[in-house]
Amino acid sequence: MSGLLHFAEHRLQEAALIFMALVYTKRILWLLKFPAGKERQAPTGSRDTTKRKGILYSWAIVGMPWAMESTRTRFFTYVQFVVFHVGVTAAIALSFIIPYLPGLIENNDTLVRVFQVVIWAACAVGCMRIVRRIVDPYMRAISSPDDYFSLVLLTVWFAFAALSAPNRPDQGEGPLLAYFILTAFFLIYVPFSKISHYLYYPFTRFYFGRSMGHRGVFPIPKSVKPAFREAAAPVQAEATATTSSH
Repeated sequence: MSGLLHFAEHRLQEAALIFMALVYTKRILWLLKFPAGKERQAPTGSRDTTKRKGILYSWAIVGMPWAMESTRTRFFTYVQFVVFHVGVTAAIALSFIIPYLPGLIENNDTLVRVFQVVIWAACAVGCMRIVRRIVDPYMRAISSPDDYFSLVLLTVWFAFAALSAPNRPDQGEGPLLAYFILTAFFLIYVPFSKISHYLYYPFTRFYFGRSMGHRGVFPIPKSVKPAFREAAAPVQAEATATTSSH
């Protein structure tokens, strides 16, 4: 291993991690300075619904595609979301395994293949998302330069992460150098980009879930059409047909 690669895997990563931790700490302290909004209505809905249940449901809803119409009706989009974020997790894990736990993947072809399959799948989803942002007029209208830059860079990062998974600098240090330099760049760039939305997820979902639990909305109850509406439906249909005939 060259001195440059050792620096990229260790000192550069450590400095970038410390920088990101400091920025995030400052942001969280700033966020906690704002007083939380207070409810202005009495508790409503089922007695089985509480603030605590609402908070837990709000945090967990990202893993329940059936609970939201946007993911229930577009399941393939949800699958892309899962694959993409699992790939991010795998690529981040790899940035710690290679420099600090190399024995975990050394002579372990199965684990290396698992990392590569997951990360290449996320890379493919990244390519699909780039095309979607360019082709779809609605996505294009709400996309900022940061969206394109972050998505393209993430997709390239996935490619180098997958190539680096075997951790074989003896076969060429290029992919490893690119992967760790990009990783360090992301650690510094992410706190100032839209990618940092995950930092606010626990806080926003906490307050939203507490409010919806208080109002009896979360957890979302199963929708049941009242019996009187079932009975009234044929009558309404007949009345509509009669009116239209006149």
